[in-house]
Amino acid sequence: MTIRGIRRALLDLLLEIGRESHPREFAGVLREEEGIISEFSLLPGTVTGGESATLFLDMMPLDTHLAGSAHSHPNGVLSPSQADLSFFPRTGRYHLIVGYPYDRESWRCFYADGRPAELEVVA
Repeated sequence: MTIRGIRRALLDLLLEIGRESHPREFAGVLREEEGIISEFSLLPGTVTGGESATLFLDMMPLDTHLAGSAHSHPNGVLSPSQADLSFFPRTGRYHLIVGYPYDRESWRCFYADGRPAELEVVA
């Protein structure tokens, strides 16, 4: 699957969820349609906290449109932690981190191995 970008409305939603959840971390999965990441899903049983969020991966949808994950770093650090690097390969290829102050510059995308990934924001 080749991902060409993320919908601006979805990115804005993820930043808003980060603001609303702050100082707690949130996490969920991303789905794509025709190469554009366009949907975010919270999984049943997800536990959020000040230091981390835990997803129950057995609740993850089993479909070919799963693109990866999105979660917040309330501390504003926009690079993956060791826990993130263990989690990423289990949930797809593209992983977004949004962080404080949750503005349009406060996010990054990474491949499952932790390398930065360029992701175009599309209308």
